[in-house]
Amino acid sequence: MFKKLFGSSEPKEEKVLPWQPLTNVSLLDVIVDKSKTKTQLIFKHSTRCGISSMVMKQFVSAYDVNNNADLYYLDLLSYRDVSNEVGYKFQVMHQSPQLLVIKNGVVVAHASHGGINELELERYS
Repeated sequence: MFKKLFGSSEPKEEKVLPWQPLTNVSLLDVIVDKSKTKTQLIFKHSTRCGISSMVMKQFVSAYDVNNNADLYYLDLLSYRDVSNEVGYKFQVMHQSPQLLVIKNGVVVAHASHGGINELELERYS
């Protein structure tokens, strides 16, 4: 009865996604090239924003690791130059948090805030 009320004292295993850090502007050309054969996802995250952290936790929880896409993580506070270049290169206005779906060198979908978790990513794989 107490476990139902208060939960188990055993730690929950945390889901880990196959993130690739996006830390250099030159990686954007690699992403464009790879997007010709496989969907590329860029998750832009502000480490100081509670909303961004909440959305990221929801994304991690819901993300299907069997999704046929490469997943990049961009800490936009530490790599502001990369974040700015993402906006220029893919012609998407900066928002945080933000998820970009890239296929054949262009953004085919993007969303920010709660809209991130509403994207049907399987449509783009």
